[in-house]
Amino acid sequence: MNKAQQSPLWAPTIRSAGRTDRGKVRLVNEDRLLARPEAGLWAVADGMGGHQAGDYAAQRLIDALATLATHQSAFSYLNATLDAINAVNAMLFAESSTNPVRRGMGTTFVALLAYDAHLACIWAGDSRAYRWRNGQLEQLTTDHSLVQELIDRGDIGTHERQLHPKAHVITKAVGVFRELEVDKTFSMISPGDKFLICSDGLSNSVSDVVLAESLSGLTDVSHQADLIMQKAMETDALDNISFILLHA
Repeated sequence: MNKAQQSPLWAPTIRSAGRTDRGKVRLVNEDRLLARPEAGLWAVADGMGGHQAGDYAAQRLIDALATLATHQSAFSYLNATLDAINAVNAMLFAESSTNPVRRGMGTTFVALLAYDAHLACIWAGDSRAYRWRNGQLEQLTTDHSLVQELIDRGDIGTHERQLHPKAHVITKAVGVFRELEVDKTFSMISPGDKFLICSDGLSNSVSDVVLAESLSGLTDVSHQADLIMQKAMETDALDNISFILLHA
């Protein structure tokens, strides 16, 4: 067997558990989750635009990802995923421009694609992805938000993020602009890695310190997901709270 034909030395079996709740204030849950472990695809979509708009936008994106066919290479799978997202962006933008009920709708999202031991993380908006490895929690995504731009320029500190009057201004999302360019990051999956993808309802409620503590110790993915949701619901839970936890 030549090098091009060799299989990976280690291919992960990924276990996952998702949780979603409308929180303590919102009347409607506009978040949507997708878990396709057989296809190596997980996604969280956080709709924007109010009832009959935000949840609609999030569902359209999840529906498109749910019907994606598997591919013979990581490269073709990623490209097919990006094509599907761009198609949803065009559809939502067109409908938002012509239908008053849908005006202003859109959805942030974060998705993980696993192919053998390779991982692609793609996102738009302030939905996030984290990796827990060797006791350390690392944020894989960077928020597409006005506040993040101010932090990057040094105009405000990270501790001012949630209290800023424009904390909810998003600079990139599916369906909001005619053209969409998602961000991407790539890595290898190592034995014992844990990944968390979530809407901003979780990241705004639970600190990175608490998330890291919640991901330590326990190995059962369902129990850890329950613990994270418990921590989130012990806060004010002002927004919908949704996430998917993955164990490799």
